[in-house]
Amino acid sequence: MRIIPAIDIIDGKCVRLTKGDYDTKKVYNENPLEVAKMFEASGIENLHLVDLDGAKAQHIVNYKVLEQIASKTKLKIDFGGGLKADADLHIAFNSGARQITGGSIAVKDPKTFEGWIAKYGSEKIILGADSNAGKVAISGWQEDSEENLIPFIKGYQKKGIQYVICTDISKDGMLEGPSFDLYQEIIADCTNSSSGQSIKLIASGGISCIEELPKLKALGCEGVIIGKAIYENRISLQQLEKFV
Repeated sequence: MRIIPAIDIIDGKCVRLTKGDYDTKKVYNENPLEVAKMFEASGIENLHLVDLDGAKAQHIVNYKVLEQIASKTKLKIDFGGGLKADADLHIAFNSGARQITGGSIAVKDPKTFEGWIAKYGSEKIILGADSNAGKVAISGWQEDSEENLIPFIKGYQKKGIQYVICTDISKDGMLEGPSFDLYQEIIADCTNSSSGQSIKLIASGGISCIEELPKLKALGCEGVIIGKAIYENRISLQQLEKFV
């Protein structure tokens, strides 16, 4: 299971929110590159980089931060936040993203999102399927869609999606543990009975201690995104280095 630390960006700084609420912003470091280099020095290979300004503005904003981290580390970066048009993807990939995550766009403009899967391939496009009481949440979690989570994921699985990041919003930033039951249900429901193939599910939200990671691995999660637990020193980089 891949360990994927998260760096969320507002005004070029490394921040965390609670349940996606911008009013709960806490700045952890003025220099995201410094944070990324610390992750890399601990043997971590992947990074989840979120442009929170972009999510609000509905277009890519913090691509310079992406460019800096991509050019000055070897981290494999998946980038999300505000990617709404072909031009946004062009900038993200040109700035060094290995993968991009699309959430709201997959709900509001499926034609464009499906075009990205066809153009870039399922290795490069991640479906962001964030859950609020079983419904897919969109627009930086400011609104709920009418889409039910698991049918939504299965629909895109049929269109070629492999990677899915699922955040249970009720858990995000709460340091109370992840949604084990939800992930178990997704993996069970999205496994093809004839081929045995499942989606590559990346768990996100609520991670609070190192002991949760083996449990997520045992469920079959392909990766786990860890944010606040690292920044609040609930999980040390030394612990992650051993797990990696």
